[in-house]
Amino acid sequence: MDLAALQKILSALSGARIVCVGDLMVDRFVYGEVTRVSPEAPIPVLARKRELVMLGAAGNVARNAAALGGQVCLVGMIGGDAEGHEALRLMKAEEGVEGFVVTDPARPTTLKTRFVSGGQQLLRVDMETSGPASGEVEQRLVRTVRDVARDAGVILLSDYGKGVVTSAVIEACRASGALMIVDSKARSFARYGAVDVVKPNAAELAHATDMPTQTDAEVEAALAHALTLCEAKAILVTRAAKGISLAVRGAAVRHFPGVPREVFDASGAGDTTLAALGVALAAKVEVADAIAFAMLASGVAVGKAGTAVVTPEELIEASITAHMAPAEAKIATPQRMADEIARWRAKGLKVGFTNGCFDILHRGHVAYLAQARAWCDRLVVGVNSDRSVRALKGEGRPVNDLESRAMVLAGLGSVDLVAPFDEDTPIALIEAARPDVLIKGADYAESEVVGGDFVKAYGGEVRLARLVDGYSTTAAIARMQEKA
Repeated sequence: MDLAALQKILSALSGARIVCVGDLMVDRFVYGEVTRVSPEAPIPVLARKRELVMLGAAGNVARNAAALGGQVCLVGMIGGDAEGHEALRLMKAEEGVEGFVVTDPARPTTLKTRFVSGGQQLLRVDMETSGPASGEVEQRLVRTVRDVARDAGVILLSDYGKGVVTSAVIEACRASGALMIVDSKARSFARYGAVDVVKPNAAELAHATDMPTQTDAEVEAALAHALTLCEAKAILVTRAAKGISLAVRGAAVRHFPGVPREVFDASGAGDTTLAALGVALAAKVEVADAIAFAMLASGVAVGKAGTAVVTPEELIEASITAHMAPAEAKIATPQRMADEIARWRAKGLKVGFTNGCFDILHRGHVAYLAQARAWCDRLVVGVNSDRSVRALKGEGRPVNDLESRAMVLAGLGSVDLVAPFDEDTPIALIEAARPDVLIKGADYAESEVVGGDFVKAYGGEVRLARLVDGYSTTAAIARMQEKA
């Protein structure tokens, strides 16, 4: 999606009224490091370092819809337990989300706890009851839906099969007359009746139809069959990096190709897609543009830790980056550097930082940066601005301007991010980056490295990289002048 189209959509989203109905969960992510195997059994021992707790399922749909500019009412169910109180606390903290929650003291609040090390889930532990709500609890859910769904632009029904989405609740949603989109984990789509859109992923479509869904042709056949099994007006299937395919009754299937992205955590990506699609359609965005918007949002979501929300600012950045050459996309402002480092750290990656003028890139620089990259998982290179180089090296320097120097650095495989700075020293960048390892050349003493004391104070390390004899920018300039 190009930037102009994205900004037009974002400007239309503010105040779009959304009702999210469905299974409310608490998602807990326990992050740590595995360095040994238990002596008690052949299982890894996770040394816990931190924990994230957030709303999941219908709660995550609501969070994302609100983050994109929607005014969201969330209808769900909790138990009368500590996790239920946690869900209420989290809901109240979400700007733009108004909660209408029914309590069922007879069941636990759904809690999913994931244990993660090195960006990989080791184990998920679920606490839940999957039986449908009934009796007075179901009646309260129906009354709540009827009350909050008046004048809704879109109803997003998030059915994880944990009890909220009963036949009576579905009927109450349909009776509102709002556009209705269902994210279904159920095997049968028929239970939702003549809703506007059912949104399974490829695996769920395969499960519902007993048909393969790998290729475009297979998806088209499965969608055609799925439409004979239910009354939905359209079925939209999400296919991860392959994009989205849409089948509308009486029309040919449309395929919207995806863009390959680095996937860190797919938890909640479907929720983000549902939220973005719903907010866009509530704002009267055309279907094709709404789908492109939803794909952009889910692409950002899978690059973040946990069931994370996506903001308009992140979508704008993703749109700009997508239209850059790979090297250009590595050149970052200090704020983007900090955001990128936070994402790397969430994956358990070790971050290194080095800096310099890098005026005329030579063999010595390439070897130095390769060695620096070997000491970390991701390497950030701070590069002096033209003014900063002149202050350090005098008039006549730099030979190459900042844009040229940054682009050449960004083109190296050993460099993951380039961050220009205008100050005489990189201390502000170092303080923003808080690298795990700070690297300079062996022509420095460790005590002379700018930012070294700061990094060591929080447990980081300073390392000195060996230099290739006979190679320096000053020597290169001298040789050029001799030849001239």
